Amino acid sequence: MKSSITLLTLGLALSFTSFGYAGDNKVPYPEDYRNWTHVKSMIIEAGHPLDNPFQGIHHVYANKKALAGLNQGKYADGAVLVFDLLKVEKKDHTIQESSRKLVGVMHKDARKYSATGGWGFEGFAASSKTERLTSDGGTACFGCHAPVAESDYVFSQYRK
Repeated sequence: MKSSITLLTLGLALSFTSFGYAGDNKVPYPEDYRNWTHVKSMIIEAGHPLDNPFQGIHHVYANKKALAGLNQGKYADGAVLVFDLLKVEKKDHTIQESSRKLVGVMHKDARKYSATGGWGFEGFAASSKTERLTSDGGTACFGCHAPVAESDYVFSQYRK
């Protein structure tokens, strides 16, 4: 009887652990990403197919694993790419950064995000570290990245 209760307890514990992992597909906020390697910057202007919602200045950052992936073309688990999207302000014949629109994140974990090419996708609103902009587990983001499967779903290239 005692061993039956122990097996039942163990089984319940394992089922909760498995369920918790499977349901926890949230991409973490990338703390200190602005101290990572700056990969590139670009401006999406009005009229671009993605101008709504991505019009503005994009700065792309890579952690060490993502930088290795940019150089090798294949990304290891733990690679994180961030695009920091800022509104544009035209002032004194310059184009300048204004307020943040969102922080977009790609986080590589082949097991956790297997349904989206091994990448977790998330957008964090403005300067919030908690207000998430995706509600579909990154499916819509992945749909846009699917055409670049040959580069492991990453659009950015590192300019050396």
